Amino acid sequence: MASPLPDFCEQPNPKVLCEFRKTQTFRDPKRIQHGFVTATEKRALVWLAERTPAWVSPDHLTLLGFGAQVMAGISYALATRNRLWLLGVIGFLALNWLGDSLDGTLARVRHCQRPRYGFYVDHMLDSLGGLCLMGGLALSGYMHPYLALGLLVAFLLLSIQSYLATYTMGEFHLSFWSFGPTELRILLAIGNLALFYHPMILGGRYRLFDVGGIMGLLGMTVMLLFFTARNTRRLYMEERLP
Repeated sequence: MASPLPDFCEQPNPKVLCEFRKTQTFRDPKRIQHGFVTATEKRALVWLAERTPAWVSPDHLTLLGFGAQVMAGISYALATRNRLWLLGVIGFLALNWLGDSLDGTLARVRHCQRPRYGFYVDHMLDSLGGLCLMGGLALSGYMHPYLALGLLVAFLLLSIQSYLATYTMGEFHLSFWSFGPTELRILLAIGNLALFYHPMILGGRYRLFDVGGIMGLLGMTVMLLFFTARNTRRLYMEERLP
């Protein structure tokens, strides 16, 4: 079988491969999002993007979202000394939503998209931000550290599944079973309010976030298995051997 041109160029002269790739058109994957608040959220984001000052760039918003997620993790860690930091987490989740959701919308409204750069940077920062958030939660004393670690692993595996599906099928799913990043932020904010007033439940025998974390971990595991099996079957059927 003949080697693809990029592979052939890479062996004798890597610079030729770099120049070849610059001439290729990157196909922005189809974004699929069917969350509970998606329609309302999109209208709100466009409204905000149209009124965002010219000096604010998508990169500024990306950094705002990442910084807010890091601060949410730090707030969880500080909640061991003062539970008022649990309310701080809610504020940082709101800022994380603003930065993480508005950056792409702002780029589209201003017609200054950088699809490859945006996709790569956004999701690398999402992964690092998730690490900070779960790390802070593990240090908070409101959730067992092993459970926080399990949630982080499940989140990263779901992310890997989503990115592989994007590459192989050209579809980027931002939500699973009507739950996307915004819905999860809302649930986490509500959970923080409940945690502030009732950290222990079921007669004071169990931590609220331990029970919620177990339910979340089970749900994410089922999602991972379901979508992995579904996508594997779809790819198998599309590339059946004669």
